[in-house]
Order: sequence, then structure tokens, then C-alpha cells
Amino acid sequence: MADENRQDDGGGPKDGDGIRTFPFPVDLSLLGVGMQVEPMGSGRTWHAHAPLHRVHRIDFHVVMLFTGGPVRHMVDFAEHEATAGDLLWIRPGQVHRFSPDSEYRGTALTMQPGFLPRATVEATGLYRYDLPPLLRPDEARLAGLTASLDQLRREYEDATTLPLSLHTAVLRHTLSAFLLRLAHLAVSSAQEARQGPAPGDTTFTLFRDAVERGFAANHSVSAYADALGYSRRTLVRAVRAATGQTPKGFIDKRVVLEAKRLLAHTDMPIGRVGAAVGFPDAANFSKFFHQHTDQTPAAFRAELR
Repeated sequence: MADENRQDDGGGPKDGDGIRTFPFPVDLSLLGVGMQVEPMGSGRTWHAHAPLHRVHRIDFHVVMLFTGGPVRHMVDFAEHEATAGDLLWIRPGQVHRFSPDSEYRGTALTMQPGFLPRATVEATGLYRYDLPPLLRPDEARLAGLTASLDQLRREYEDATTLPLSLHTAVLRHTLSAFLLRLAHLAVSSAQEARQGPAPGDTTFTLFRDAVERGFAANHSVSAYADALGYSRRTLVRAVRAATGQTPKGFIDKRVVLEAKRLLAHTDMPIGRVGAAVGFPDAANFSKFFHQHTDQTPAAFRAELR
């Protein structure tokens, strides 16, 4: 894995943290548009250079609708088992791994960040990392999603009927319709799992975005509350209603995830990994990581190599 991180195999530049990010494969999409809809199966890949059976990271969206299974697929170090009728939604920046022992059958949709206008991105919750990646629609919702994805695939493959500009516009509208259905399913699934109210609270949304920007340096609930202009109690209520977690638990979960990504993707010394997620002292980082994972950072890295 270390060699994969160092070699220039065309998979895109490394970020400052050393993680190789695989970009959207424009060269594999019809007419170079910012999306693909392709059948899954042997011999097909969404990226020519990504090591599909190894832990890797992408900077675009992948939605897989399965027609067979079971399929085991890792997303952000959590194993998910999907079967016929399930969907898996992987967002930019998430790490994942295809299972070499599973047969992937169904349809895969990939889409480039920026392909859809900002209003659509907000309406469809494209960057709601708090929502579950594995979705299990009921029969009615699955029928709607399948019909919508089939229509999107037909439009994508019809590269001759319309000029490129109109073809792209139709794809954006058709993709938006599918994603609105998908987003509704994701939110509903999260609500059912929590058996609580909808997570549309602006307080939580602002907190979530602030944590995403600042988790590497700021682990303090009070600091986030002060910066956002809320009392600590208000923040606790909002985060608990939206996620079932405390604000501190939410922050720690994000820090652990980033630490796992760095340990999996890079050869950075463990002390530098700790510093990158807000722990200048390597011993404190190891203690924190062990508390949340029951593994030392070194053991976690060794398990993946």
C-alpha cells in the first residue's frame, strides 16, 4: 500500500496530508459529461487507476443500486452488507473498499462535484455525511428509484438526439429528480433508525459544518457553541435530536474517522497523524484512539497492510 501512495499512476494529486484522491473519471463518461450511469459487473470499473479491492478515497459521488447480493462493502471503515433492492451512497472524501469476494450486480451512478447547481445540491443533501450510506427502500420507493435511474441511464446513453448543451441540461434535470427521491429515502431512513424528529434543525446544520471545517484543531463543544452564538445546552439538544449523540461524541467520531483515513492512506508517522487531527502529543493521541476503537493506531494500520 505504501507503494500505491508514492507512485504517480495517474490517479490524481496527493493532498497536503498525503492522501491520494482519485478524481471523477471524465475520460470514461460519454461525451465527457460530469456523470456516468453504467451496469455493474466483472470487467467494469469507475476508475482506471483506483485500487478497487484496497482501501481508497474518491472526490465524487457513487450510488450503487443492487439487483443481486449479498455484497459486502466497506465505507469509512464500517462494513455494510447489501442485497437486491438496496442502495449504497458513497460521498466525496469517504474511504471505501470493494469486496473481492462479492459479485456486484446492478447499476452504478457516479457524479462529479459541481455538475449540479448549488440549489439542487442543498435540496438533495449531497454532502449530508451524517446520513447512512446503506439504504433499504420499501417496494414503492424502490420502484420509483428504479424507474428514475432507468430514465437517467437512457438519457445518458442517448448521446446523439440533442446537442451537447441540451443533452447536459436534460441529464442535470433527470439526475436531480433521482437524487431528490434518494435524499428523501436517506433522511427517512435516518429518522426511522433514530426514532426521532427530522434533522432539519439549522443549529445542528451549522454545528455539523463548523465541525467539518475545524475538527482538526478544535475539539471543544463550548468553543463551537460560542462561535455559533448558541448556549451549550441549546447545542446539546440540537445535536442529540439530529443524531442521537452528544456534541462531544459527534466531534470525537469525526476526529477518529480522519485519523483512520490518515493511518490507512498514508505513511505518516503516528505522531504526525495525531498532530494532524489536533493531538500534538503522540501519547495522548494513542490513548484517545484506543478509547474509541479498542485498538492502538499502530495495530489499526497493521491490520490494513
